[in-house]
Amino acid sequence: MADKYGTTPDPYTYENSTVLVNKLNIKNEAILEAAERDLTTLAAMYMEFQLPPYDFTYLSLIHRILFSDLFEWAGTLRTIDISKGNTRFCNVVRIEKEANSLFSMLEKDKYLVDLPYDEFLTKLAEYYCDINVLHPFREGNGRAQRLLFEHIAINCGYNINFSGVTSEQWVAANIHGYHCNYIPMKELFFVCVTKAEKRS
Repeated sequence: MADKYGTTPDPYTYENSTVLVNKLNIKNEAILEAAERDLTTLAAMYMEFQLPPYDFTYLSLIHRILFSDLFEWAGTLRTIDISKGNTRFCNVVRIEKEANSLFSMLEKDKYLVDLPYDEFLTKLAEYYCDINVLHPFREGNGRAQRLLFEHIAINCGYNINFSGVTSEQWVAANIHGYHCNYIPMKELFFVCVTKAEKRS
């Protein structure tokens, strides 16, 4: 059946349903969303910060850790094209190539280490929006990507706290970023990115 991302049949959902097939066999969407939220929050708490490289393999690892209790395909590329509203995410056959290109650029940018604050926010916003267009997994892209960027920020001496940003603001900034307007995302990062306190 069609899912929230589009109108094409979705092999990831139960028959005649929009609910994703899951290990807990939950067939109610609201209950599954609550389980996702609780399990991924717990998994994120136990995932330790790692130093670079921050690449597509690392993003896939984060996704697998967050979602392996729920989905068999956690950490693996989606096999269908998806879109949301007027936003069409990366074609499935190009995901890996585009991802490797973006993460190669991030590596050349030294994972944004030692940049002045304003330039750091600019680059962070650009990479966040561009990687978001990949949407490499069937579900859970936002959670995995936010945790990745928390690690990128920590490695640069910053903290990110997303609690001060509403979902509406976040969606709007990503839509602007899809059209290569990174300013709204940078403005959100200005709110939620702070310099980490040095330990004595």
